[in-house]
Amino acid sequence: MDINEIRRVYDQELRMSVEYVGVRCEQTPHVTRMINTISGGGVVMYSRLDEYTADTVIREQIAYFKSLGIADKLSWKLYDYDQPADLKDRLIAHGFTAGSPSAVLILDLQEIPAALLAPVTHDVRHLSDPAQLTDVLTVLNSVYPGDDYSWSVNTLAETLRQKPEQVSVYVAYADDQPVTAAWIDFPSPSFAGLWGGATLPAYRKQGFYTALVSVRAQEALQRGRRYLTIDASPMSRAVLEKFGFCLMASASEYTYTGDEETDNNGTE
Repeated sequence: MDINEIRRVYDQELRMSVEYVGVRCEQTPHVTRMINTISGGGVVMYSRLDEYTADTVIREQIAYFKSLGIADKLSWKLYDYDQPADLKDRLIAHGFTAGSPSAVLILDLQEIPAALLAPVTHDVRHLSDPAQLTDVLTVLNSVYPGDDYSWSVNTLAETLRQKPEQVSVYVAYADDQPVTAAWIDFPSPSFAGLWGGATLPAYRKQGFYTALVSVRAQEALQRGRRYLTIDASPMSRAVLEKFGFCLMASASEYTYTGDEETDNNGTE
């Protein structure tokens, strides 16, 4: 697997030109930014910077999101191969706070292991009606208490209404109780993205997570995608690497807080 070539295609298809329901993609000479019209937030998804342009462009993006009135919901998705090499330090200096890094994993579906092609024996259901998404929210709220996932489920619902071919939602059940929720999107010609994968604690290590990886991988293969990608937590990464997923990059979300550092002259 040529990681550099995969990164090039990944950037082109998923960071520079991707389109989602409820998201306005804006391209400038230096960045691609996405404005979520459902949640009201925004993210700088891709940047083409160097040591001479970085600080100016960072200031420009902050000013732009302030002009929209959503600077408090601004984030910058930074991959460890983005340039310049000290971009993370520059973001922090301009008032961004780093989030926990995630592992961006890739599976080449031309090398999919037999284990992911085996028939799924768990009770896994494909949800196509937006009204059914309450089961997804039930799982997410139980696994991540205190976090608000309503915007994510609302986005899924809008996608199912407007462009159902872009997403497939799956829930695994035990005795008719939803215990694992996950979905897969198809935002580009080459990639399908895995999202969710939350399992109630009492049902972990019983194959539910693997079952949902399998059904989504099989769908991606049937729909002609070359790669599966996921921003994996440490727990998910340990499982997925057993199925041949490889590390493409580490990525972190930097959230704008507005606390800019100053240099010794008192200037930004």
